[in-house]
Amino acid sequence: MRSRIAQSKRLVVKVGSALVTNNGAGLAFDFIADCARQIAGLHEAGRQVLLVSSGAIAAGMQRLGWSTRPHAMHDLQAAAAVGQMGLAQAYETTFSEHGLKAAQVLLTHEDLADRTRYLNARSTLQALLAYGVVPIINENDTVVTDEIKFGDNDTLGALVANLVEADALIILTDQKGLFTADPRQDATATLIAEGRADDRSYEAMAGGAGSGISRGGMITKVRAAQRAARSGADTLIVSGREDAALSRAAHGEVIGTMLYASDTPLAARKQWLADHLQLAGSVRLDDGAAQALLRGRSLLPIGVLAVDGDFARGAVVACRDASGKEIARGLVNYDSSEARRIARHTSQEIEELLGYLDEEELIHRDNLVLI
Repeated sequence: MRSRIAQSKRLVVKVGSALVTNNGAGLAFDFIADCARQIAGLHEAGRQVLLVSSGAIAAGMQRLGWSTRPHAMHDLQAAAAVGQMGLAQAYETTFSEHGLKAAQVLLTHEDLADRTRYLNARSTLQALLAYGVVPIINENDTVVTDEIKFGDNDTLGALVANLVEADALIILTDQKGLFTADPRQDATATLIAEGRADDRSYEAMAGGAGSGISRGGMITKVRAAQRAARSGADTLIVSGREDAALSRAAHGEVIGTMLYASDTPLAARKQWLADHLQLAGSVRLDDGAAQALLRGRSLLPIGVLAVDGDFARGAVVACRDASGKEIARGLVNYDSSEARRIARHTSQEIEELLGYLDEEELIHRDNLVLI
């Protein structure tokens, strides 16, 4: 399976805050320079690399003299604004030493949740790669709100991998990889060399956040691998503190933990649906409708028990079974008020109830993805 990494042409590389900022002590210029050197080597070999870099908030904390991560939103945003300046400058300087141009791309999860902005971001990144530029991608922490509290760049790395249809996601962290248990607490824990990204048993092994500087931890990396696999991208979790870790990993050396994707990636449209982190609302289904969705059928209004939220036509909504568990999500053909009016009615009654008929389905199966 390591040969799949070695043969990959387009890589997304994610580096964590602990590596970029010397565990919060300040920007790790040696690490950044070494990372740029290794990416330059891959670039020279004809491989495209997109770099997702954490570190803006941690770097800003150091510049502002803060030893612990603040809780107030405005303080987090201020730290991100201050730190982003130094982080971008460091990458620009180190890549230029290798004759490479770098571009700063700041994204929020909302950019990838809106279909138009999603396609715009994709086009921009594709153009940068075509021009031989290395995109340096970070979450736009100066403007996001919930994302700072709940988001992480492992997830962003996976979303970028889906966005550009990368062959692989390489996550450089301060741990050697995924262990059978937390090695800091269990001396018998062993490294998992490889496995399937959709193996849910790994979540129980992943543990919590890695430090007070980072917001992720191994659990977010395991979930990022699951998400990246939806577009067919393999994920390699490896320690960025090992010598030439990125180059070795990209050339197929057995290092870290490789979580490989299934052989059947979702279509690009369904990747986008599956990757929505914020949904406009939800519909609760009866048992018959839930079973129909699981068999690949469309969602008809007669199977809808209740409609939650306020959403427009074309929004992405969650489909939940009678117990409240999300089983699918999709693009809805009617807004929330209309959906409530046609719920529990047949498709033949839609025109009579609404005065017009747009689609017979509330959500067509081509716009629906199982979760």
